[in-house]
Amino acid sequence: LLLLLFMNKINNMEFLMEFKYNDGGRSEAGFKGKTGDCGVRAIAIVTGKPYKEVYNQVNHICKSEKPSKTRRGKSSARTGIHKHTFKKIMEFYGWEWVPTMFVGQGCKVHLTPEELPSGNIICNVSRHYVAVIDGVINDIHDCSREGRRCVYGYFKKGGK
Repeated sequence: LLLLLFMNKINNMEFLMEFKYNDGGRSEAGFKGKTGDCGVRAIAIVTGKPYKEVYNQVNHICKSEKPSKTRRGKSSARTGIHKHTFKKIMEFYGWEWVPTMFVGQGCKVHLTPEELPSGNIICNVSRHYVAVIDGVINDIHDCSREGRRCVYGYFKKGGK
């Protein structure tokens, strides 16, 4: 039984994503401490734009966010971005949303290189946005949950 569990663990390792520590230029821009800026980091990483530039643009777009009964508070670059606002931000940068999960369907795509396209993408997972470049997680922590993290959808550069 132990051998079977060990072999299963080894087989699952083939599907794990590589992880590369990348704060998207946050520390270089002079920001310190922990915060909920995963959206800003992910955008800076996949677009190659400076963190501070993305941070300011995100806050500018967040200012136009309309209040909602279902969302708590307003989005901000520092404390997090609501899904609806994040989609607007990505449209501003020319990126398009590709859903991978639908109501009543269950999880079909996980944070593994075999289930995601190559190139630069931003994956939306539960309460987090993560930059993935050619199958490698670029973030400040490995959020893959050993390949079990469900991907709700991802953003890819638009073909326009």
